[in-house]
Amino acid sequence: MRLVREIRTLSQLGIAVEDTRPFLECLAAGSAHADDCPASLAGYRHAIDELTRRIDGLAARRAVLMAQLRQAAYRHSSVPPEDEGDFMSDLRQLPANLPVPQDDGAAGHLPGLLPPRIELPATGGGVVRPDAPGPGRTVLYIYPLTGRPDTDVPEGWDAIPGARGCTPEACDFRDHHQDLLDAGAGRVFGLSSQDTGYQSELAGRLRLPFQMLSDPALSLAAALNLPTFQAGSLTLFKRITLIIKDGRIEHVFYPIYPPSEHAQQVLAWLRTNPS
Repeated sequence: MRLVREIRTLSQLGIAVEDTRPFLECLAAGSAHADDCPASLAGYRHAIDELTRRIDGLAARRAVLMAQLRQAAYRHSSVPPEDEGDFMSDLRQLPANLPVPQDDGAAGHLPGLLPPRIELPATGGGVVRPDAPGPGRTVLYIYPLTGRPDTDVPEGWDAIPGARGCTPEACDFRDHHQDLLDAGAGRVFGLSSQDTGYQSELAGRLRLPFQMLSDPALSLAAALNLPTFQAGSLTLFKRITLIIKDGRIEHVFYPIYPPSEHAQQVLAWLRTNPS
């Protein structure tokens, strides 16, 4: 009966039945434990080596699959600007019937406030300070997170009002960037809690002509009491845009919908309110 229990225990450890012989012989020789003998220890090492080979093989297969996924996901996501035509990836389209965010009053205190003196890493290298972004007006659009073709968004993303649409929003700011500058914006920045590496990949893939800022610690949210929300284990910025002029928040867009047209909403405001 003890031998049966020992075989079962070793099988649960991943040792094949045919490889249990050294352990059983150790017990038969009078040892108190099946792994008291040198041959048993060698059996452990053999099993570990076999698992290592399997792990290495699985890791290699995983790497090949990840490469195939990335190749397939990005196959149509990077084309020369002159050949873009009607191209529109899934991430740049808003699903129908998304819940519309409602004004919860969480941004009413912001106009007139001074942005904090913090340094936010930028995709162009260096840092940007929200309290001193540069002369004239600065458009700082803040969003939860952007997806990528090979990366899943949090579960239930489309059911969260205002969550979906960060890539379409970035594309709208890209397509109207020069219009915004012509209308009086000195510069445009996008900001999320995603790190600079992620932001740089996004800026390159979407060919963004402006810098993207990173605030993984949500320092700006803490300093200005900006609205945030939970998505799974993540705390994220709610979508909001600040117009900063002379070191002070001049105007706030909140809530924002649809995000795919938000740059045009900012453009209309700039034209209606010349500096």
